[in-house]
Amino acid sequence: MSDESPSHAIGAGVQAGPVVNDFCITISTVNGSGSATANNLLLRALFRMGIPVSGKNIFPSNIQGLPTWYTIRLSKDGYLARLEKDDIVVAMNPASFSREMDFILPGGVLFYADDIKQEITRTDIIAYPMPVKKLIKDADVAPNMRDYIANMVYVGVVGQMLGISLDELYAALDFHFKGKKKAIDSNFNVIKAAADWAAANLEKKDPYRVERMTGMTDDCIMADGNTSAALGALFGGLQFSGWYPITPATSLAESLNEYLPMLRKDPQTGKYTCIVVQSEDELAAIGMTIGAGWAGLRSMTSTSGPGLSLMSEYLGLAYYAEVPCVVWDVQRVGPSTGLPTRTQQGDLTQVYFNGHGDTQFVMLIPGSVNECFEFGWRALDVAERVQTPVIVMSDLDLGMNQWMTKKFEYPDRPLDRGKILWEEDIDALVKENKDWGRYLDVDGDGIPYRTVAGNKHPRSAYFARGTGHDEYGKYSEEPEVWERVLDRIARKIQNSTAYLPAPVLTSDGKSEIGIIVSGSAEPAVMEARDQLKHKGVATDVLRIRSIPFHDEVKDFLRDHQRVYVVELNRDGQMGQLLTINYPEYATRLFKVAHTDGLALTAKWVRETIEAREEKVS
Repeated sequence: MSDESPSHAIGAGVQAGPVVNDFCITISTVNGSGSATANNLLLRALFRMGIPVSGKNIFPSNIQGLPTWYTIRLSKDGYLARLEKDDIVVAMNPASFSREMDFILPGGVLFYADDIKQEITRTDIIAYPMPVKKLIKDADVAPNMRDYIANMVYVGVVGQMLGISLDELYAALDFHFKGKKKAIDSNFNVIKAAADWAAANLEKKDPYRVERMTGMTDDCIMADGNTSAALGALFGGLQFSGWYPITPATSLAESLNEYLPMLRKDPQTGKYTCIVVQSEDELAAIGMTIGAGWAGLRSMTSTSGPGLSLMSEYLGLAYYAEVPCVVWDVQRVGPSTGLPTRTQQGDLTQVYFNGHGDTQFVMLIPGSVNECFEFGWRALDVAERVQTPVIVMSDLDLGMNQWMTKKFEYPDRPLDRGKILWEEDIDALVKENKDWGRYLDVDGDGIPYRTVAGNKHPRSAYFARGTGHDEYGKYSEEPEVWERVLDRIARKIQNSTAYLPAPVLTSDGKSEIGIIVSGSAEPAVMEARDQLKHKGVATDVLRIRSIPFHDEVKDFLRDHQRVYVVELNRDGQMGQLLTINYPEYATRLFKVAHTDGLALTAKWVRETIEAREEKVS
């Protein structure tokens, strides 16, 4: 048994027997060739067979025609993290052909278009040619569609050789094309012709196959994080979103527009109950979003690191004027333009220290597609309850890729609008001999009461100032007033943990080794934990889901001698924030940080921790 996985010897070389539902496929195509449809068909067909799968798309950021890759991992044990090597490669692009072979494990498989006239330099792999052009010609496909539908050839060939039924592939096509029979049939005809050709002409020499499973995908769906976040926000009462296009956040706003007609259209008036506005730039997007939040609307925008930089000054205004709003930061690789179509957790310190002066933003960090949905509505609740901007830290891997996830649990509690005063509420405060000022701490929790547009009470009006002001919104430069207001805001932010998702602890019993993780790095960590356990190394894992940190984080640091902070960036940014907040435990923290634009692997996490543990022993 390999140390790569407790269940399957990935990377162990030529397999001694069948490898069922536990391998990795990478498909190499040309960007803009329509391969996304073909890749998703394979992914969904495998999922329909009850097999746990995950899909990761690696695509170029600049022009059509460059290489693109799509990886499908099958794991009978439910592991979803990226693997470093491939069991099977499907090569459709001559430009990257030689490179593909370097990533195939010994004993692995190469499917390739037979018009690629390049030497196969590996003698330890099994190669299957595919007559792509001939099959497309024989299928009588229109010349202008041949380049796009050609990818269905490898769907049919790979499906046949692995044991994916044509019925499942047809069902996946039906799902993708939403019942459009002409598109379904034209693609399926190519898939079936390719499958028939493979059955008649290819002798199976490899050990890889799929079989139907039960119990692992029950009550699960396939979804991406951006769509899930949009749905969560709509179900959470979102009323306004101003946005500007930026990879990888664009599809979040596009999903809002897609689902508005289904979810937020008043059947009586025919009008939408949520407005989505594409602005001229990021400054306008955040400005409109903050304006809507000030007016009493549940408001949100979505962006990535570069856009967040442009929004910083406005977010400082919202922090100090105490305007609720939500920003989804779907992180990509920086600095600068960086790698727009690659993933990273590199914006943590940017958000934590966002804005000039003394600010601290509330941050939510979803670790799954399911939590993207949950935090879609929860972030709106927190923003209005605490009266502050809430930044949700997603990333490209989580936001744009397809993940297997449990079905969403729709919010079953009323919207938390926080401390909003209407006419009768102000009168009630007066009767209780309580004063009201927009920035006055009446209840002692640091959160004042607010009024919104439409309140006709003569005392409801106030100035929402970004300049120095007292508890009543009156301009002030008095030092003691400045300190008093700023300290109150800091207190309410620290107390916001009462409304934030708590960390998730995974433990089989107290270990001296702890692992802290957040966001999309969790799948690699949980698989690495199982691998370490298989080798006799026990660990406890704490997944952080929000900042400011809960008390459980400090308790975890106190209870473990060594704590490895695993994250997808260069400098170990989460580790830096933990060191700032808990300097007394700084010597217990060890950085396990890496970034190359790709998602973390369990192998790298395990080996990094093992290397450090060897030094300790």
